[in-house]
Amino acid sequence: MLDAMTSPMQPTMTTAFYAQSVVSFAVSIGTFAVAAVYLPVDPWIRAFLIVTVLYAVTSAFTLAKCVRDRQETTNVASRVDQARLDKILVHHDPFKVEMPSS
Repeated sequence: MLDAMTSPMQPTMTTAFYAQSVVSFAVSIGTFAVAAVYLPVDPWIRAFLIVTVLYAVTSAFTLAKCVRDRQETTNVASRVDQARLDKILVHHDPFKVEMPSS
């Protein structure tokens, strides 16, 4: 019962998911780079498109970090609640009989 308090949190991301994320990101950035180079538009439009995509990429990283931080906060709160419950259960004696005072 106390092992839940001392055991480290297990990562939920598998190696395959991580690899898929990296490959997906690389393909999307590579595809955009090729499209930006060969797009038949004026240079200022191309520059605006590149700046917009860079802003979108940094926003995606920021959003991912916020989601991860919120998930970690939730995990920590649930672990604290579990530790409190374990402490109560350890100190609880179901066979203890209290005599009423008269």
